[in-house]
Amino acid sequence: MKHDYDWQSHLSTTVYASFPEVHHKPIIGITGNYGEQTCKIAEGYYKSVWRAGGVPVIVPPLSDTDAIINTLEHLDGLLLSGGSDYDPGYACETPSPKLGDINEERDLPELLITQLAYNRQIPILGICRGIQTLAMALGGHVAQDLSEVKGGWDEAKGLKHSQEEERSVATHSVTVEKDSVLFRIYNGSTSGSPVDTLCVNSFHHQAVDDAGPRFRVIACAEDGIVEAMESTEYKSILGVQWHPECLADGLPIFQWLVGEATQYHAACRLYSRILTLDSHCDTPMFFPQHVEFDHRDPKILVDMHKMADGRQDATIMVAYIPQTMPKADGPKVYADSIFDKIEDIVARNQQYIGIARTPADLWQNKQQGRKSIMLGIENGYAIEGSLEHLRHFADRGIVYMTLCHNGDNDICDSARGTQTHGGVSAFGKEVIREMNRLGIMVDLSHAAESSFYDALKLSETPIVCSHSNCRALCDHPRNLTDDQMRALAQKGGVMQITLYHGFLVKDSADYVSGGYCESPQATIEDAMRHLLHAIEVMGIDHVGLGTDFDGDGGICGLANSAELLQFTRQLLSRHFTEEEIRKIWGGNFLRVMQQVQDMKR
Repeated sequence: MKHDYDWQSHLSTTVYASFPEVHHKPIIGITGNYGEQTCKIAEGYYKSVWRAGGVPVIVPPLSDTDAIINTLEHLDGLLLSGGSDYDPGYACETPSPKLGDINEERDLPELLITQLAYNRQIPILGICRGIQTLAMALGGHVAQDLSEVKGGWDEAKGLKHSQEEERSVATHSVTVEKDSVLFRIYNGSTSGSPVDTLCVNSFHHQAVDDAGPRFRVIACAEDGIVEAMESTEYKSILGVQWHPECLADGLPIFQWLVGEATQYHAACRLYSRILTLDSHCDTPMFFPQHVEFDHRDPKILVDMHKMADGRQDATIMVAYIPQTMPKADGPKVYADSIFDKIEDIVARNQQYIGIARTPADLWQNKQQGRKSIMLGIENGYAIEGSLEHLRHFADRGIVYMTLCHNGDNDICDSARGTQTHGGVSAFGKEVIREMNRLGIMVDLSHAAESSFYDALKLSETPIVCSHSNCRALCDHPRNLTDDQMRALAQKGGVMQITLYHGFLVKDSADYVSGGYCESPQATIEDAMRHLLHAIEVMGIDHVGLGTDFDGDGGICGLANSAELLQFTRQLLSRHFTEEEIRKIWGGNFLRVMQQVQDMKR
């Protein structure tokens, strides 16, 4: 056997031949199998990742959360590998006599890393035991044996799921749903007849029998056993029961993982250069429920953990004043209590988060590794008819005030009001002039069309709509017409797409004017349709995102702050440039904020 021992020559001709020495390839972590005091991975896994264009690294089975989280910081994708049975104790079940060998060294670490990777939107591929890991970790169910599958297993079909053939031999077929990721993986580049049947191998006796709410089954064997599932939440997560790394046609699945990981890496890199701002969230409404903002609190959609997972730099938290609150109960006092609570949260977590009043404050916090909260008021009812109260809130640092909410007030008429003033009231004109003088942005979300046009004419500075959508796509009075959008853009203002389903999709036959058009099926795709329409009408310099999280905002694919990374991936997949994404992700809104604050006098 001839050996080439001149490794320095190899270094010179491959690594040192050009600059840069290497181009980035996505880092794919592969969970290691454990046995006989050894952590290892099968050759097929790492070579398939490498052939697909990724860089494989082994993830050892450590349940230490610091180790897992620091590992995930360096991964662009995660591959959950095959191996022994899961201990049914993690599903609060008694072991079945048919349970095989379990691997206590792996179970807890893999359940933890799967949940944490899911939180961070990291692309995941689960293979064999890996699909079962996805189900176990994310709300599904795994049967301890095929004979115990819920709904029954058709043993009469004669499929042997624990085959004795070589791993490269396909022993049965699975039927793939035509609207699935898996179908697109195997048909995306072919011009012939669509392939909806795959020949696969099989080495298992535990099986997923309930995918859970976060997944849907996309492939089954002839005997009904679940063979593949994918995310129902627009996440890049796919699980297959077979071993594609051993099959001649298995590479496309790994190419899918590497492709998703490449886009994930691009989105994460982008965040180091842009600032991400959500212009409207109602999390303070939950303060009376004793939420813990520095914990991953299930009661709220925005907390420090979720902001970190979604790479969100800043949010504008509003003091929402219900139109039904009697003035005797003190709307001003209530708003102050909200701001007091926010300041208390920041004081207790000042290493990680700060209050910002200006765009410069936001950038300074980002450079110091801190998240930012800005303050706003939703409903000018909070000032209780007093310009002095408005000046008080300016001193507290609010950056905008939404003039009204779901009802006319003493400032202007609402989109859901009764046209009390025919637009902006005489007092409202004074409020707008004073807001201009104080450097507070005028927010016209919730305003009637008459109020919108009055305010647009009265304000000396551009106005904003902090959380509104396009009426052309969802006919609701809270949304803006194309004419309103054009007028807003002509005056230099911005409209922030919001994530309340009733303002995204109207499909209710019994819609009543002034009510909400309910559509629980609204998704991230619907939000993107509104954004693209707004850009077509207004131009790229006049749009952004105002989620309305914790104020009924949140849709499939963008359910909370942790999922906001998915918004960036949607922008990248539609080939928006970095500069365009910077504008959408807060640059436009901050431009208006700076203009308004610069005119303060």
